[in-house]
Amino acid sequence: MAHQRTDVLCDNSDELKTVLEGDSVTLHTNITEVQRDYQILWRFGPRNIRIAQLIKSDQINYIWVSNDEIFRDKLQLNNQTGSLTIKNITITHTGLYQLEMIRNGGTSVKRFSVTVYAPLPVPDITNNCSSSSSSERSSRSKCVLVCSVENVAHVTLSWYKGNSLLSSISVSDLNSSLSLPLEVEYQENNIYSCVINNPIRNQIKHLDINEVCQMCSESVQCSYHIRLIIVAVVPVFVSACVIYCCCRKCRKQRQLDQTIKVTQNKTEYTQIIYYSLQMTDLSQKSNQFMNTTVNAVTYQHTTQ
Repeated sequence: MAHQRTDVLCDNSDELKTVLEGDSVTLHTNITEVQRDYQILWRFGPRNIRIAQLIKSDQINYIWVSNDEIFRDKLQLNNQTGSLTIKNITITHTGLYQLEMIRNGGTSVKRFSVTVYAPLPVPDITNNCSSSSSSERSSRSKCVLVCSVENVAHVTLSWYKGNSLLSSISVSDLNSSLSLPLEVEYQENNIYSCVINNPIRNQIKHLDINEVCQMCSESVQCSYHIRLIIVAVVPVFVSACVIYCCCRKCRKQRQLDQTIKVTQNKTEYTQIIYYSLQMTDLSQKSNQFMNTTVNAVTYQHTTQ
């Protein structure tokens, strides 16, 4: 029994594609026209999922594109060349795409590595007076600035002095935040800029030292004045609180003494009344006894 031989020709060098999110990218087959009995098959990802297919023969001209959640309304397959276009591309379309061209038992394979980058934000430059406050107290000549960006991926953030790179920091994770400090002189005339870039785009923010550092200087001076006011006011406030507490304590002590005195007076008055009532009661009982004795004597005399 004869077995049909299948030859696979693989191009080991992947073709690299970089594209900005929202744009379109076309993966070319590099053939001018798909011939009869030719089959074009496109796969995506580590699992080589079929996403598009073109079959040409005498009886059939078959075109199919995936309509799953990732590629819905995104794919367009060229009927003549078999090239694949991804429209309105997003970061989720980053990955490895494989082209298989099958004819007469032979298969050639070509791979495309596609990287999608999100649009770059403009860096934000702010002063960081808290970091420079210690040096401000001594020289008042330094200004610490911070360049920052948020929600970025696969980018590098850098400080430049003219065309010279001063410092940089990179990140590859999605939805990351970056910040990069820089210390400059207040009265410098050099041109500084903060740059965010990826392999296909960059955004530049130029530094206005007079504007940004002046804001920091005013803030430091304001903080210094506030500290002076606090240093001057706090002792007075503490002294006033101590005096108030002492006066309040003395007032309460006087009120307590008065209350005790009134209570003592009430007690003495109550005792006097009690003694008076006892004497009155004793006098009444004595009178009653005398009356009883007189009546008894009178009765006996009358009887005799």
